[in-house]
This record gives sequence, C-alpha cells and structure tokens, in this order.
Amino acid sequence: MSLWLEAPAPDISPDSATELWKAETQDARNQGGDSCILREEARMPQSAGGAIRMDLEAAQPTALLPRAGTFLEPTGVLSEEQIRLKKLKRQEEEQAQAASASPRVSSPPPALPQLSPEQLGMIEKLVAAQQQCNRRSFSDRLRVTPWPVTPDPQSREARQQRFAHFTELAIVSVQEIVDFAKQLPGFLQLSREDQIALLKTSAIEVMLLETSRRYNPGSESITFLKDFSYNREDFAKAGLQVEFINPIFEFSRAMNELQLNDAEFALLIAISIFSADRPNVQDQLQVERLQHTYVEALHAYVSINHPHDRLMFPRMLMKLVSLRTLSSVHSEQVFALRLQDKKLPPLLSEIWDVHE
Repeated sequence: MSLWLEAPAPDISPDSATELWKAETQDARNQGGDSCILREEARMPQSAGGAIRMDLEAAQPTALLPRAGTFLEPTGVLSEEQIRLKKLKRQEEEQAQAASASPRVSSPPPALPQLSPEQLGMIEKLVAAQQQCNRRSFSDRLRVTPWPVTPDPQSREARQQRFAHFTELAIVSVQEIVDFAKQLPGFLQLSREDQIALLKTSAIEVMLLETSRRYNPGSESITFLKDFSYNREDFAKAGLQVEFINPIFEFSRAMNELQLNDAEFALLIAISIFSADRPNVQDQLQVERLQHTYVEALHAYVSINHPHDRLMFPRMLMKLVSLRTLSSVHSEQVFALRLQDKKLPPLLSEIWDVHE
C-alpha cells in the first residue's frame, strides 16, 4: 500500500339555570309590570286565609313566564368580557384599515452567510489542486491500453483488451485521487495508517463522483481522460455487470441534474474522503473535525451560490449516502470478476482488498 499512497435537521347547569330563571323574574318584578302572578303577598303567614291559598294555586309554573304580547326589554348592560371583545374587534378593524391605507413595506431579506477568508482560500486551493491532478491524468492517457477495434468483438483477445483498458483507466483515477488527497488541508497531518484507511474505502466513491462529472446526458455516455467516451453497452463489453452499470449511470444522471461546479465537486470529494466511520480509522475525532471544516465551507458556498434553493445543500449531502450504496454494489462486482477469473492489477487488488 505504501507504493500507491506515495503516488504523485355554554352548557348551563341546573343550578345556573335556576339562577337565570330567578334573575329574569326579579327583573320583571322590578320593572313594576304585572307579568307575574306570584305576588309579594305569597310570603305572608299561613293565617292569612284562603285568598293566599288561591293565589298560590293560581301560580302555576307557566305563570312565571311573560304573558302573551309582553316583551322583556334588554337590559342594555354588557359584561366586562363582552366589552373587552368589542374593544379588541374595533382595534383590529382600525389596524386593518390603517394597513390597507399605508403602503406595505417589505421586510429586508435575511443576511446570506459569508465565506471567511480562510474558507475562500481553502476552496481556491482545492479547485487548483483538482485541475492540476486532472492535467496530470490527461498526460497518462497515451499509456492506457487502446480500446480494441476488431472484426470479432467477442473474441477472447478483444474481451481481455477491453477489460485491461477499463482497469488501466481505474488505476489512473486512483492515482489522481491519491494526489488530490495529499493536497487536502489536514490530510497529511493524519497518521499514515489513517491516510491509508481513508483512501482505501473512499476511493471507489470518489471515482464515482468523478465519473458523474463526465456524464453527457445527450448521448448518455461517460467520458474519461477527454478522449474516451463509453455508453452502457461499452461498460458491459468490458466485463462489468448490468447490476453495477445501471446504478452508475443513474447516479451520474442525478448528479448532472444538480449542475454542480468545480468548487462544489471538490468540497464533496473532500467530505467523502474525511469520513470517520471508515473501517480501521484510529483518530476518528480528528477526522470528524476535518470533515466538519469542509461541510461548513460547502454549506456557506452553496447558500451564496444557490440563495433561492434551500434544499440544494441537503440534496448534495444525500448523494454521499447514495455513494455508500454504490460502494456495496461495487464490492459485489469485484467478487463477480474474481468468479470470472479476471485478475485485477496489483494496485486495484490492494485498494479494494482483493486477496488472490
């Protein structure tokens, strides 16, 4: 491993009803009306004679009700609660009229997050490092085994040549990832063991991110090293399974729809590399701190460049979750290649933990 590493978020209750009944009766009596048969003489002692009894017998419950043709005038007295509600309603109406009469002043937009000078410098460094690594890879394309052009594309020799072509492209990509990782602020401060652990498990995910940058939605193809373009059929001819090919193209298409620029891709790659949950990582706390630095920078950068799309940042991070799934599918693909007796070059065997 040392060789490739060194590569260049209201009901009324009965009681209350009785009180109400008494109140109304008292109101009618106070007004001097003759609406009630029950008189004050009813309170006289029993010795008053039969007239009292007659009056009481005449006083049936219905006599407590107003006589026909008479009305109870409203008292005109409002409770404190009714007065309070009226005042509130009047105030609301006055405020609504004032608001409709005066011009509406729009509230100022929320302040956008700003990139600190340190974050800005880091992003510029990442983009420059990525461009440099890409140029170096372009110079290696002449050393890649050419794609075979033969009358018999199914011949053993043609199949082997296509497989070699793809594996050599993968080697160039791995070397480019190692070169880029070494230029990430904080990476070289980690122990050599943690550097190796991070790169071995993140390499395929970073390769897929880089692959998605080269996806052409028009031709539904992926271009490597400027000159080599491949569709799904070409991937199959090189010995890859459909179960792996289709997820690659679907992921690339979804990433292409986000229309990310170089800085966003570089930050995503750095976040992917600095994943503390990778197997065999010793100093997880330090790796988390480093990753947090890049996550904060990406959040600020995306908020500035996509101010009207608040979901862009979480969508980008969700792509990293999709990469974990693709990584598992890739492991199945590597196992299938071994069953087909297709031997991987030593660098790929080491980084993908393929033990012959």
